[in-house]
Amino acid sequence: MYQAVRRWFDPRELREVGETPDYRFSLANERTFLAWLRTGLALVAGGLAVAQFLPPMPVPHLREALAVALLLLGGTVAIRAVDHWARTERAIRLGQELPASRFPAVLALLVGLGAVLLVVAVLVQAAGNR
Repeated sequence: MYQAVRRWFDPRELREVGETPDYRFSLANERTFLAWLRTGLALVAGGLAVAQFLPPMPVPHLREALAVALLLLGGTVAIRAVDHWARTERAIRLGQELPASRFPAVLALLVGLGAVLLVVAVLVQAAGNR
């Protein structure tokens, strides 16, 4: 674990592994990393927006739970992004198969589940206002 985290912050160690790849592959890996960071930032921004602007929900503390879930998910995406970037860069330099990841599918399921739960909360609130 420590060595994996150290790779995130020490580019010299990464450059000492394998051969220097075609720069286009490294740049593509970096663009993917930045896209994941944007996703993490969007989730964090969504969590802050929920906490500040969403009116009280029919279920006590649902707003706070949604905000915390989005904030945690955003942080997780950012950490996962840097780990995937480092593992992919290492695989590229070693000429190995790129690391597989279930994280995009898990993230999609969590976002979809969150959307369904929000739809239910909105419908419950609408039914309660009648």
